[in-house]
Amino acid sequence: MAIKHRIEGAGGVGLAVTEFGNPKGIPLLLIHGWTQSQLCWARQYDSELADEFRIITFDLRGHGDSDKPVGDAHYTDSKRWADDVAAVMRGLQLDRPVLSGWSYGGLVSGLYTRHYGEDAIGGINFVGAGIRVAPEQIGTLLGNVFAEVVPKVTSAELGQNIDGIRQFLRACFTAPISRDDWEVVLAFNIAVPAHVRGSLLAASWDVTPELAKLRKPVLMSHGLADELTLPSMGELLMAHCPAARASWYEGVGHGPFLESPARFNAELAAFARSTRP
Repeated sequence: MAIKHRIEGAGGVGLAVTEFGNPKGIPLLLIHGWTQSQLCWARQYDSELADEFRIITFDLRGHGDSDKPVGDAHYTDSKRWADDVAAVMRGLQLDRPVLSGWSYGGLVSGLYTRHYGEDAIGGINFVGAGIRVAPEQIGTLLGNVFAEVVPKVTSAELGQNIDGIRQFLRACFTAPISRDDWEVVLAFNIAVPAHVRGSLLAASWDVTPELAKLRKPVLMSHGLADELTLPSMGELLMAHCPAARASWYEGVGHGPFLESPARFNAELAAFARSTRP
């Protein structure tokens, strides 16, 4: 059964939060990526993981059912991202949750540790995570597709938004997803206003210094066929985070948890258990 919450994040921004699964289980706090939604985690909260774990998802500020304030300042302050995560943890009284951050959500996980450290969490699973994000990284750490889609998805014209999001989503997966899944994913991507997509890209980020400080368990899950956060991004994470171990997905793109859910769920479960003495 899904339990819905409304939690106040940084600056009074309302965050849409949902919890699933075993209320006595180890908490898994799943954090989605740029222009996505908490709905992307359906293969996790509608799986056997829910029998053992307490699963929490939420829409990042500007996404899904969360508030969507206008202005770059709401999205370019690292403390606000950290405070949002802390607000969810505090609001639901999560005991040492495992953070699983996909893409931009991996960046948000790193920003949380920048401001709050790692004492209150059990560990972090970085999933196709963007840990160094800036325009100059396109072609080295970020896929060239960003150079093509960003002008479209930040345009004021809906037609351009749709075209850009379709191109972006095609680059996410190595194999076509089902028509039903495609429609859901396209819908929640389009639901993110163009001004939010632009604001999320208005700052350059680098959380590699935070990775070097981590001592709690870290799992890096990355598709070797990822065209968005390139495998070189995963290699960068491993080079800077002594606590990390790698799980590379052969033939998988940007979404291991969507493209290979059985393996991903099994590895996340084992990782979460390993964070408890």
